[in-house]
Amino acid sequence: MSAAAAAVATAKPAIAATSAAPLLDVRAFDWAAALANWGLALLILLVGIWVARWISRAIERALGRAGVEGTLSGFLRNVSYAAMVVIVVIAALQKGGVPTTSVLAVLGAAGLAIGLALKDSLSNIASGVMLIVLRPFRDGDHVQAAGLEGIVEEIRIFQTRMRTFDNRLIVLPNSMITTAPIINFTAKPQRRIEILVGVGYDDDLRTAREVLLAIAAENALILKKPEPFVQVTRLSESSVDLTLFAWTKTKDFGEARSELTEAVRTRILDAGLSIPYPQRNLHVYHHDADGRPLHELLMRSVGDDGDASAPPAPVAPRA
Repeated sequence: MSAAAAAVATAKPAIAATSAAPLLDVRAFDWAAALANWGLALLILLVGIWVARWISRAIERALGRAGVEGTLSGFLRNVSYAAMVVIVVIAALQKGGVPTTSVLAVLGAAGLAIGLALKDSLSNIASGVMLIVLRPFRDGDHVQAAGLEGIVEEIRIFQTRMRTFDNRLIVLPNSMITTAPIINFTAKPQRRIEILVGVGYDDDLRTAREVLLAIAAENALILKKPEPFVQVTRLSESSVDLTLFAWTKTKDFGEARSELTEAVRTRILDAGLSIPYPQRNLHVYHHDADGRPLHELLMRSVGDDGDASAPPAPVAPRA
């Protein structure tokens, strides 16, 4: 027998023994240790979730006692709870014998794919975080955002809900709000009212100014500081325009402006002043294509027909 044949004959029993051996020897596996590890992993998961929920609620209560706005405290509670749950799950998997490095790699790849597929939604989430943290407006504020005006009802992670003054609901994606100018009408405690009034060119401007200042001084909703003042703002076609500037509390803005407007109209007329309105004088001229008046053409045509302008025909005498 050759050396090669002898080597093959020797290797056959080893290969047969290897193929006959099971991949996992159930009898040699330590089931008690595995069950103990998975039991501890389950215990870590349950206790960890309970502790995470308790800590997140404690954080929310502490922020509430510190005077932090409810939306921001709720957002921080949810973020802290999610972060602690992730840590608890990783610890439970590691205790159960699962290689966490591979799990984190898979989660990272899945997160990248999901991020590319949901980039618009992630943009709304990022904008929602900016709105909650930076606080350009709060619940109940009167704002103009993305060209729409209303009362803010709720700021969420993906969207913001607003209510118009005629009780319509507006749902705005947060990315539209952060990329457009935001006007918050209730952010400051005071607002300025501007009432535009036009008087005639023959009226006394000094009298008009005194009447406007008296109206502002007599209104209880108008603040004394800063003091109201009047300026001549424009010389219009039919009137001299004056503007009354007065300050009021933000919550009284609508009512104060209505009262001032009504009082201005009444007091201006009572003082003998006029509130002119635009007038137009319309002159209509009829011409033909050559610029000749049409009435001349009509008269000429009547004369040519012999109806009116032609002299009467002579009458022959009777025999």
